[in-house]
Parts: sequence; C-alpha cells; structure tokens
Amino acid sequence: MVTQDQVRKALRKVKDPELNLDLVVLGLIYDVKVDGGVVDVTMSLTSPACPVAGQILDQAREAVEQLEGVERANVELTFSPPWTPERIPPMIRSALGM
Repeated sequence: MVTQDQVRKALRKVKDPELNLDLVVLGLIYDVKVDGGVVDVTMSLTSPACPVAGQILDQAREAVEQLEGVERANVELTFSPPWTPERIPPMIRSALGM
C-alpha cells in the first residue's frame, strides 16, 4: 500500500508555474489520506484567481495516480485556511526574498 510520504514525494514533481517551486515546498498540500488504493489530497493554490488551477489539479492527480498501488486519486481544492507565504519553509522564503 502506498504511504503518505510516497504521495508527498510524487506531488513534489508538480510545480507552480509562476514560482517554479513544487506544491509540497510551497506548503500547498494541506492533507493526504490513503485508504487502500484510494488517495485523497486536499490542497490549495497561491491565489484563488490562479489561471492554471485546473492544470495544476490535473497534474497533482496524475502524479499520485502514477504511484504503484494507487487505483484512484481525488484532489480537492480548498482555500480554508487561505495559503500564505508563511507555509513555505523559512530558509526557502529567505532565498526567495520573502
């Protein structure tokens, strides 16, 4: 059975096109639940008005579904709580000048 760590590692392949950082580093992955072959991911975006939201969600779902043992991935978008740069690790924020 796939683990939460494997799911997060797969999601690191999906990058925010504007910041060129992956979803995990940006703190956009809020929750990962694994129930047998079904994985539920709750995530956010840096902005509710993100013009490529659908593309990012599709890429996240595809990245998880490529893992061995995953039959289906459900990716849910939330803005509660809203994403803020404070979700990025301090060292990376510093490198970005945030």
